[in-house]
Amino acid sequence: MAYNEFAYFYDEFNSAADYDALFRYVQGELAAHGVAGGILADLGCGTGDLTLMLTQAGYDVIGIDRSEEMLSVLREKADELGLSGRLLLLRQDLLELDLYGTIRAAVSTFDTFSHIGPLERFEQAIRKAAYFMEKGGVFLFDLNTPYKYEHILAGQTFDIEAEDATCRWTNLYEAEEARVRITIDIDYLDTGEHFQETFYEYSYPLQTVLTLLERYGFRAARLADGEDFGPVRADSPRWIITAVKQYTQEDKE
Repeated sequence: MAYNEFAYFYDEFNSAADYDALFRYVQGELAAHGVAGGILADLGCGTGDLTLMLTQAGYDVIGIDRSEEMLSVLREKADELGLSGRLLLLRQDLLELDLYGTIRAAVSTFDTFSHIGPLERFEQAIRKAAYFMEKGGVFLFDLNTPYKYEHILAGQTFDIEAEDATCRWTNLYEAEEARVRITIDIDYLDTGEHFQETFYEYSYPLQTVLTLLERYGFRAARLADGEDFGPVRADSPRWIITAVKQYTQEDKE
């Protein structure tokens, strides 16, 4: 899935997100495992608020997204902050991730890995992230929980209004596939143009996720609630997982 027209609504849709708290948590987890600098990949960076914060903190950040529209918004933000020369942006599908060398860390937030499924695709994305990770490197990512799809998103509709357009986000829960079908309808007021994007978000049992991490050389070092960063609860809508790479690709081979 790649947000196209919706890229220009993304920041407004995500306006309630506490980026400062997320940044503090991510930086704290990286520091706890000895990652104070070096090359860091933001997988599915989107419009890049966290990407820019990590760049300002001194990491050598590679922002990766398959949506050119998302990257375009991020480029404008980077230009405004004078960060363009310090940030590498790549348009890539995470299933075909191809970096120039190894990385010290990777982060992926706001449900990027929930969009990747079904399960075989999710596994491939983890495998790709693992392939480029140094020994001792940190992979920090979040996932929507099964609880969120069943009890929070199921059947819900969200409306977003901008100066020149309206956007409706509709969720349909499909229990057998453990996924939510999301439809985004965008109407431009001046031109009368209508755009529609449809995609899925998937959930997985926690043990399935942990097993896949272990399969590709990661040790799950911490699991927290992805909203308040405290202990996981039965009704947590999002998990955030810190995983540490146990060996290099060369060691494995």
